[in-house]
Amino acid sequence: MSTQLRYVHIGVGGYGQHWCTEVLPRLRTQGLAVPVAAVDINPDVLPCAASQLGISDGHLFRQAREAIEHTRPHFITLVVPPAAHEAMVELAIEYGCHILAEAPLADTMPACCRIYRKVARADLKMAVTTSHRFDQDKQTLQRLLRSGQFGPLDYLVGRNTLACRRRGQWGQFRYDIPDPLLIEGTVHPFDIMRALAGANARKVRCQTWNPPWSEFTGDCQAHIAVEMENGVRVLYEGAKANAAQLNGWGQDYWRAECRDATLVLDRRQLTSLSDLGDSHCESAIPLDEQPAWSNAWLAELFCRWLLGGDPPPNTVDDHIHCAALLFAAVEAARKGAVVDVPAFLARYLRQVDNA
Repeated sequence: MSTQLRYVHIGVGGYGQHWCTEVLPRLRTQGLAVPVAAVDINPDVLPCAASQLGISDGHLFRQAREAIEHTRPHFITLVVPPAAHEAMVELAIEYGCHILAEAPLADTMPACCRIYRKVARADLKMAVTTSHRFDQDKQTLQRLLRSGQFGPLDYLVGRNTLACRRRGQWGQFRYDIPDPLLIEGTVHPFDIMRALAGANARKVRCQTWNPPWSEFTGDCQAHIAVEMENGVRVLYEGAKANAAQLNGWGQDYWRAECRDATLVLDRRQLTSLSDLGDSHCESAIPLDEQPAWSNAWLAELFCRWLLGGDPPPNTVDDHIHCAALLFAAVEAARKGAVVDVPAFLARYLRQVDNA
């Protein structure tokens, strides 16, 4: 493999625009990868890829198969709705392409397990860009918790609450799918809680509902309780139909209750608090610095992996545990029961293996 990788970008519109302007150009400037084609079913957005990524008009396609057949890339970047992921992954496997995909992995647990098994059997590399976990503020909090500076972690509290109850405020398709909050709105918080706790989930219970003033078809509000495999407990509040946005995307609230201090991350401000001494102590903690965060950083790590470096922390082998927590929460909400997450994952993997 050459020192500069070649990729096809699939999904130019919507969030694909963030990739075209903030993520992918950095790969070229670092000398890691260059785009050889772009794909979108909407021809109106394809010219954006020409101007933003420097792709010639002859390499703009409406069909992914045609683009991959024509250019034979080393990998694809996949920024399409979750329901389309499995078909695109199968196409990449057919042509021997590695895969860098937006989260969530797929829109159902069977599809997630099929993707996971197919990629492994094809001996290809795949990573999932759970960008929120790898943002500056969460990475700083994660580092502090792993350092032990404030003693062991007891439990976590998190929330993302938004006011997007009207159709179209959070895209279009999310207003018509079952469980829009869980399927489309909790993959990042679930990934964050796994990282902060330093463990995968053991059990989950979940309540979801859809208030009468919401224009969602499925449940868009949730209270979730998770027990991690290392004993850390997590309480999480998610909402899409509130009257006010307290902590939206990228403005997370996470409170970590440690033995020696309470750490509060709120709208990208990190603070330590303690009343264990003679007086109340409250200190602002500066966020860590590095050249890139989130998807731009993950895309770099992915390319370096393909070029012989270490696997990044967001491989599909890691993400399957996040997917298991997500869909176990869906099952917990529908059945009104506590769900054993490792057993849930094992059950679906057996189903895929026996199919």
